[in-house]
Formats: sequence, C-alpha cells, structure tokens
Amino acid sequence: MLLAILAISFSFSACTEEEPFETITADDEPRVLNPIFANGENGQLPLITEISRDANLTMELTLTPSTFSTVTWLIDGYKVNEGTEIDMNLKAGSYHFKVLVTTGTGKSTFREGIVKVNPLANDPQTIEKGVERIITPGGTGIIYGYSLNLVKSLVIGGLSINDFSFNEDPDGDYLQYSVPNDLSEGKHRVLLVDEGASDYGGNTVTVTSSALATGGISRVDPNSVWHLTGLNMDQIASITLGGQTITSFTQQTATELVLTSPNLEAGSYTLTGKTKSNTALKFYSEGSFKEEISLTVSSETVLYEGHHYISWELPDGDPNKTFNLIAKEVFAAMSPGTTLNIHYSLNPGASYWQMQTTTGWWTALPGTGTLDLAADGFVELVMTQEMLDLIQAQDGFLCVGHGYYVDRVSIK
Repeated sequence: MLLAILAISFSFSACTEEEPFETITADDEPRVLNPIFANGENGQLPLITEISRDANLTMELTLTPSTFSTVTWLIDGYKVNEGTEIDMNLKAGSYHFKVLVTTGTGKSTFREGIVKVNPLANDPQTIEKGVERIITPGGTGIIYGYSLNLVKSLVIGGLSINDFSFNEDPDGDYLQYSVPNDLSEGKHRVLLVDEGASDYGGNTVTVTSSALATGGISRVDPNSVWHLTGLNMDQIASITLGGQTITSFTQQTATELVLTSPNLEAGSYTLTGKTKSNTALKFYSEGSFKEEISLTVSSETVLYEGHHYISWELPDGDPNKTFNLIAKEVFAAMSPGTTLNIHYSLNPGASYWQMQTTTGWWTALPGTGTLDLAADGFVELVMTQEMLDLIQAQDGFLCVGHGYYVDRVSIK
C-alpha cells in the first residue's frame, strides 16, 4: 500500500555522449563513486537530503563498472525506478531511501538513508509526539499536527476514513479517528485529504494486532502498584521481571495492565512477557519493537507524574507558563544531599527547547542555569541547603523554559 500513495512523477534520461573506454570487467566489485553518502550514527540511517514537497527528489549516480551494472531505486522497500538517474516527486514525510547496484555476475552494493520531505507553510501537516502512531485494527488513533481543520478525510493503507473528529487542545490540535477493522498489519502511509480532494502526506502509522507494551516499562518501585499501558494488553498472560513471573493481575483491559511489582532490590532487571497464545509480548522501547528490555527497580519517591507542558512564551496566568505543582512544604522536609530527578519529553512542534529550575520568584537556583534540551531525558539536581532555603524564602519551586513536558519528578 505504501507504493500506491507515493506521489508519482518520474523522468530520467539516457546518456547520449559516448562512454569512456573501461578496462574493468563484469567480475569487478561494483562501487558508487558519486555522490558520497553520509554515514549514520548510533545505528540510525543518515539523512540523505531534505526538500520541500514542491521540489523533486533528484540524483544521478556515477558508478563502476557502469557497463555491467543495473541500478535499482527503492523507497520504503518498493522499487520505484531503474537507471543511473532519478527525478521523482514525494509527498511530505520521511522515507527510507535505498539505491542498489547489481552486476551481471550477481555482485552488489547499496547506499541507503532517509529522505525528508517538508510540507509547505499552509498545508495540513502532522507531527509525532510519542507512540500514538502505533495503532490496532478496530481501535482509536490520534494524529497531531497543524491546519488539521482543513482535513475532510483520511486515507491509511488505501482505506478511506471518514469517522474522525478535529480537536483543539493547548498541547496541540489533533484528529481522533476510528481505525478500520480490516486495516492490515505493518507500516502504512497516511494521506490527509482536503475539501478540494487534494491530498497531503502525513507520514506513517504502524498497525499491530499483537500485545504491545508502550508505557510503564522504564522503571518501577519494588512491591508497588505497577501500571503497564499499550495496545491489546488484554492478550497478556504473564509478566516476568528479574526471573519472577506474575500471572495474577489487579486489572486488565485492552489498553492497561495493573499488577503488583516483585519485591526486588534496586537495580536493572530483564523484563519479558507472554501472551495467552504463548507468543512473546512486544515492548516499544527506544524507537523499536523488542521482546525483552531492561527495567530499573528503584526506591525513588515520586512527587509528580503526568505530562505538563511548559512555555515561558505563554501569557501570565496560563497554567502552562510554568511547572509549579510541587508544594514548597515538600522541599521544607528535604535534607541537603537529596537528589531531585526531573524527567521530561520534548514537544516536536516547538522551535527550541530549554529548561531552567527556579524559585517561585523566577530566581535561578544556585549553581544552575538555562539548559538546552536535545532529546527526551532527565535532569538531576542535588539539593543544597542554599537551594532549599531560597525555595522557602521565595515562594516555592518552578520549572520554566520552553518546548518540553514535565513527565515525572522524584527524589532519592
């Protein structure tokens, strides 16, 4: 289905000049001489190019042995062209790009990376905030973005969806839609269709009918109430942490599993699970699907857990201008040396991301400053007596800044 909704526009031309004489043979190893492709980092594919949707993806290969080689271009795993040149239009979104060079003797080489196509300013366009792009047939899906009020229908995997609603929200406008029961498993591209029947790229969703845990899988307190969230959670038969298997649950629904965590010492333990059909429970962690992950058991005291957005660009009086949800009396009970952990996640739609910890009067805590945030993570503060005294004298504790959510605050 991915191939069907690529905005197709091909053109390529054959060379009319006489090729230079080659001393190589069909038995030589194929090589791409130009262009030079960047190397990926940390297991991630490199960004090959970034263009606007009104510009074509264009590229010409110089390779050897050119006389004995076939060049195949693939987008998202689908063949879209052959030859040494490509000139193709794509809708907004990120694409897995690959060019494969094969000789007549079966030798091959390839180059791959990400092609990013940006929407135009007034287009309906989407962003990704978390795990909302993983959906299940018959369930409910959410798409965040901008100018979504212009959308009159959705197309996912070639299926039209008219059962959806547009919702305005301080944390970002979104479309909420009913996932078709017959939507096949796998990755599908999304189209946003406006009143004039023009369609716009909305990147991809991943469809699964299997049990998938997406939340509550990074840390847990020992011998405490443990909430696991995800998709098709009613299929889970057992959870195993640190070699201890749990088969009795306090509550189990399609989206949540509630149980009591094992009474383990603080540390990192392997987390796995089984479904009622005896298949492995999947976990979505660090951007990929896994059958086992490492979970931290700690004795932290959680002071706040939620998803509170912060932007100091909002007007005074707006509850999201600051994070002030921990009373100063809590800090009055702390001792110097207490470690305060502030877990946060970034708002992808923000133009920049900064955090600062201050008193209620916006005075920076001693020894701290403005932090530039680059990825989801946490900030660790070791509280000093000077910090604690200033919090009491200046009306409490704040997190300020722009472009991030406070997800959890804990002490240990």
